Amino acid sequence: MEDITITVIDRDGEKHKLLAPTDMAMNIMEVCKAYELPVEGTCGGIALCASCQCYVLSDHVLDEKSDDEEAMLAEAFNVQASSRLGCQIHITESLDGLEIELAPEED
Repeated sequence: MEDITITVIDRDGEKHKLLAPTDMAMNIMEVCKAYELPVEGTCGGIALCASCQCYVLSDHVLDEKSDDEEAMLAEAFNVQASSRLGCQIHITESLDGLEIELAPEED
């Protein structure tokens, strides 16, 4: 089993270094939830809500956004150029060192 390290900045500005397994087909949303960070993932990870929106701060190359992810982000609040849905970022060895920030909760 190979774990990678991901840094997550929560909504209070606190940095969390998380270990994420690459052999369990997990995504960023699931890893955040496993560490009890405030990510809702209301839709269960199928890109139908934006409660796992995050900002990618590091310059990792991610997979292209799916049409579903693009559509969801088009309707979400607090969207930035670096916005992604955490449920759509799958944990792979190439993401070692990834740094993200949780987007503000929608009011």
